[in-house]
Order: sequence, then structure tokens, then C-alpha cells
Amino acid sequence: MDIDFSFLHREKDVHKNNCGRVLVVAGSRGMTGAAMLASRAALRTGAGYVRLVLPRSLVPFVDPAIPEVVTLGAPETRAGTLSKNAIDIVRKYMEASDALAIGPGLSTHTATQALVRRLLALWNKPAVIDADALIDCPYNDRTTAPPLHILTPHPGEMARMMHVTVSAVQSDREAIAKAAATRFGAIVVLKGHRTVVTDGTQVHINDTGNPGMATAGMGDVLTGVIASLLAQGLTPWSAACTGAHLHGLAGDIAYTKKGIGLIAGDVVKCLGNAMIRIQFVSCDYLG
Repeated sequence: MDIDFSFLHREKDVHKNNCGRVLVVAGSRGMTGAAMLASRAALRTGAGYVRLVLPRSLVPFVDPAIPEVVTLGAPETRAGTLSKNAIDIVRKYMEASDALAIGPGLSTHTATQALVRRLLALWNKPAVIDADALIDCPYNDRTTAPPLHILTPHPGEMARMMHVTVSAVQSDREAIAKAAATRFGAIVVLKGHRTVVTDGTQVHINDTGNPGMATAGMGDVLTGVIASLLAQGLTPWSAACTGAHLHGLAGDIAYTKKGIGLIAGDVVKCLGNAMIRIQFVSCDYLG
């Protein structure tokens, strides 16, 4: 199944700990917005609990901005990025988390990239790997089948990962995405117009979304959406396909209100509207 809306149906006595627990590792000095967008999106997509690991000095600014998220301050570098010693904080919450979102606003600092490698070597549950966490592609020797991890590169990141030009990526998006999925042993979500989702064999082309979504932060929202769906029990394949669809649909709803001036936060706000629309179109999930 590509699109799976089963997460929209809940029993009346459901508890937050049964609704998925997401661990977000993101943010750096000057890039707290990316971490907050991903965390908010995870909650707005229905996750029951979201923890955000970010540099310790940023907690006083982020904590009051997103009171629904548990912020966990971790050791940082002088540049205000997560240091490799932040792994100790992450380890404390691994068992209590169902899915990981890593990368938004993380930075390319050497110590932070070392953290990414250490964390992904330890993590054995589904994860969404985005943005700066894609730099070293440390998961390319993973042989787990079916794939646990979902990579969400934009064309520029894909070009770097595959050692080709952006024009080469855009000229044959499906073939490049399939090759990347095979190389890295993961599901790839190649963002952009008609987002390509593939595990190297199956291919799903997303048909929601609009030009107004060509703005900073949209990818961070998608990361949070997909991580939330993973935490709520969707398979990595279904979470990737459904997440792309839901993200684009929320963007389409926001576009009717804001036009090309919409921003990533508008899409987060419209995730609820998108899920309500899906519920009323798909009568099976009226509850």
C-alpha cells in the first residue's frame, strides 16, 4: 500500500504514549526555526509525544516558542552546534522513542557530523534523515530489508550524494532516486515538483503540492510529518508516500489562503485541515 490513512482512526480511550513518540535531533545557532518546524509538524500530524534534542544554549529561546515539545539541551560546540558528546543525551531517550527525525538545521560542523555517524550506528528503528544529516551518508552499508530509513534530499543534496550535477538529477529524477535508494539501502524521497518516493524498486510519484511551497523550511515540515507517521506505526514505505501526499495537500490548502506568499509555518497550520479533508473524503475513517 502506498498511501495509508489508517493512522487517522483512533479509539476514544487512546493515550498519548500510544500515538507515537518522536525524537528530533536538530537545530544550531541561527537555525532553530528548522528544528521547531520539524517538531511542530510531527505534533500536528498526530504524534503523541515529541522530544527535541538541540544545543543547550538554545533551549531558553526554543522552549517557550514550542511549549508542547519537550526540549532537551545537549552539549554543544563553540559554534553553537551539537557536539559529538550529545550522544549521551540521545541514548537516554532511544528506547522511549518510536521514530527519529535528524538533520534540520543541524549544521555541517565536523563534531556535529561525528554525532550523526555515531547516532545512526546505534539507532535500529525507523528514521527520517534530512538536510545536514545527509552530508556523509553514513548508512550506505546498511543491509536491512525492507529499508528502515527514509532519506529526504532536495535536488542539490541528491546531486552531492550521487556525485552528479543538479541538472542531471532534474533531467531524470526517477532514475536518480532509484539509484540512490539502491546505493544507500534506504527509501528515498526526492523533493520537488512531483516528489519521487522509491525504495529502488517501487516508485510512487506524489501529485499534491504547488509552486508556493518553493520556500525555506518546507523540507523541515516534511521531515516532521514523515517521522510522525513512522512513530504512529506506518511502515517506512507508507510513511514516506503518505507523508509526501499529506504535506503537499496541506500546502495546497495553505495556497488557497496565502498564494505564492505562503511560508512553511502556514503548511504546519494546515496539516489539521488536510487530515480533516481526508477523513471526510474517505468515509472509512470518520470514526
